[in-house]
Amino acid sequence: MMRRWILVGLGLAAASPALAQDEPRFCPTRPSIGGSSCTTETGQVQFEYSFLDWERNDQPDQREDRVIAGDFLARLGIGKDTEVQLGWTAYGHDRARDKATGQIDTVNGIGDVTLALREHLAGAEGKPFSAGVQGFVTLPSGRYPVGAGTWSAGAIVPVQYELTKKLSVSFTGEADAAANQSGEGRHLAYNGIGGLRYKLADNVNVYAELELERDDDPQGHETHALAALSTAWRPTKRLQFDVLAVAGLNHDSPDIRLVTGGAVLF
Repeated sequence: MMRRWILVGLGLAAASPALAQDEPRFCPTRPSIGGSSCTTETGQVQFEYSFLDWERNDQPDQREDRVIAGDFLARLGIGKDTEVQLGWTAYGHDRARDKATGQIDTVNGIGDVTLALREHLAGAEGKPFSAGVQGFVTLPSGRYPVGAGTWSAGAIVPVQYELTKKLSVSFTGEADAAANQSGEGRHLAYNGIGGLRYKLADNVNVYAELELERDDDPQGHETHALAALSTAWRPTKRLQFDVLAVAGLNHDSPDIRLVTGGAVLF
């Protein structure tokens, strides 16, 4: 009997290192403004959220402040390299002040619903290169400017390469059939985002990114240039808190955006 218990104990001791290394795949897309090829494991649910998202756009004719509270994204793994996503903005507040007349327009309400499918195309654990593709459609459940007022759709292609164990580079390309500002019809919008990720510690990452975006809305074509800096802290293997700051680099871009939020894996 004693010999049997000794053998069981030795077996458990040998197995414990492997179990310790069997950590859950937890890969929030946030706080990066780019995309990700990483998918949630089959049967797992990942939940991402923004506590507060504030953006100011100060133009010669008006100043607009937009606040989003409760921007949610649920990600469900349905295959080895496939996940589905459901996103929704629970509350938005938009305040626009006309500088010439002083008139203030305020809109409060819910945002739109987004459905997406993400597929991991290339890359494996321990390999430096990864790539994926994500298609999405946005369904109107809120009114402009909190919601778009009509459906839109698009595709995102993210790629990443790990230069070292701490430093990686990434690029995300996106093309959309974006909703017109009028709420009727769609137009072409596309962007490219280049970024660097640096691992300060095992549970702290820092991101630096640049974005160029072209929006061909019939009411006015615009090109946005943005710079973003963000950091993410993971106190556990299934929980993340993060903060993001975005600054406009040209006249057409919003001046500043600040976001706080996090993610959790169930």
